[in-house]
Amino acid sequence: MTSLQKIWVQAKSTMWTWSPRDIIRIVIWQFMMANGALVRVLIHTGVTKYLNFKAVDGGFVYNKGKIYKVPATDVEALKSTLMGLFEKRRARKLFIYVQDYEENDPKSHEGLDLNKVTTKELFVKYGLEDNTVDFIGHALALHRDDSYLDDPAIDTVKRMKLYAESLARFEGGSPYIYPLYGLGELPQGFARLSAVYGGTYMLNKPECKVEFDANGKAYGVTSESETAKCKKVVCDPSYLPDKVKKVGRVARAICIMSHPIPNTNNSHSVQIILPQKQLGRKSDMIVSTNFRYVFCCSYTHNVAPKGKYIAFVSTEAETDQPEVELKPGIDLLGPVDETFLDIYDRYEPVNKHDDDNCFISTSYDATTHFESTVQDVLSMYSRITGKELDLTVDLSAASAACEDA
Repeated sequence: MTSLQKIWVQAKSTMWTWSPRDIIRIVIWQFMMANGALVRVLIHTGVTKYLNFKAVDGGFVYNKGKIYKVPATDVEALKSTLMGLFEKRRARKLFIYVQDYEENDPKSHEGLDLNKVTTKELFVKYGLEDNTVDFIGHALALHRDDSYLDDPAIDTVKRMKLYAESLARFEGGSPYIYPLYGLGELPQGFARLSAVYGGTYMLNKPECKVEFDANGKAYGVTSESETAKCKKVVCDPSYLPDKVKKVGRVARAICIMSHPIPNTNNSHSVQIILPQKQLGRKSDMIVSTNFRYVFCCSYTHNVAPKGKYIAFVSTEAETDQPEVELKPGIDLLGPVDETFLDIYDRYEPVNKHDDDNCFISTSYDATTHFESTVQDVLSMYSRITGKELDLTVDLSAASAACEDA
C-alpha cells in the first residue's frame, strides 16, 4: 500500500468529508521561488498559460526558540526583531551590498572578487554574528548545511539576490508562489501542452517495465503486454532500481489542523526553516504549511477543505523514529487534528546514460522549495539534448495574486 493510499484510508476512518483529490493535493508539496529557475522553465515551455499561481503569505525562520519573519532587504533588516540594534546596521550594510552587486559591474564589487572570497570571509568583513549568519545562510540563501561557508561567496550572494527579487516581485510576505489547486496542476498543464503538439500521454499504466536490447540499451517501455518504443527513457529511480544507489532517507509528517500556525501573523500559507544549529542536527529541518481553502476565488490556494490547514514537516532522517526527529517542527504547529508519519529512501542514478539510453532523476530531498529539484531537471535536460536551456524569459508571463486581507 502506498503512502497516498495509507493516508486516504486513515482519513476516511476519521469520518471526514474529504475527497481523493483533497488527499492528492496534500501529499505533493514544494514551493516555487517567484523568480526562480522552475518558474523560468515553466515560462520557457509555455505551460504557464494553463496555470494560475498565488503568492505564499510568509517566509519564517526558527531562532532561539521563536519564529521570526526572514528579513531579505536593508529596510526589513532595520525592522526585524531577529537582531539587536547594532547587528541590524551591520546586516543592513550587507543587504545593500548584495542588492547593488552586479556580476558584470566591477564598481559594485567594492574590491571583492566573490569567485575567490569565501562566504565566511564575506560575513566576517561585515562583522555578522553567528545567529545572523545562520538565518542568512539557511533561511534566505537556502543552503542545507554549513559547507557553503567555505565555498566562493558568489553563489550565496546570487541566492540572496534571488530571494530579495522574488520577494519584491509580488510585494507579499514571502518570495514563494504556488499553483492554485496544488502541484498536480503542473503535469496536467504539460499534458495539455503536449496534446497541442501531438504528444500522447498514457496515464495510470501498471507495472511498467523498461525494455533493453542485447547491447543493454533501452528501446521501450512495456505495460499490459503493450510496448511503447523510444530512443531514450526518462524516469525516476523507482523504475530502474538496479541503476541507482541509496543516498539517504527523508522523514516527513503531514499534519491536518483547524487553525494557522501560531506566531506567523495568521498566515494561511507559510514556510518555516529550522536551521541545524538551532536543533543540534546535521541537516536542516524544513516546516511548510499547506494552504487553507475558504472560497474558490478567495485568498486560499484551494488545496484543502474549508476550515482546514495542512502542515508538512520534513527532514533528512537519521533514525527510524520520524516522530522524534520531526518533533521540533510539529511542536510549532499548535493543536493538530491528525498526523500521518512516513519515511522514504532517497536515490540517485549510478548508470552511464551513453551506454543504456536511460536518464534517471534523483529523489526529492527534504526541502519544501524546488530550487534543488529544478537543478537536477536542468542537468538532465543538458545530458539528454546536449544543450543548455536558455532561461532568459519574460517573468511577467507568470503572475500570482497576493493574499487579500
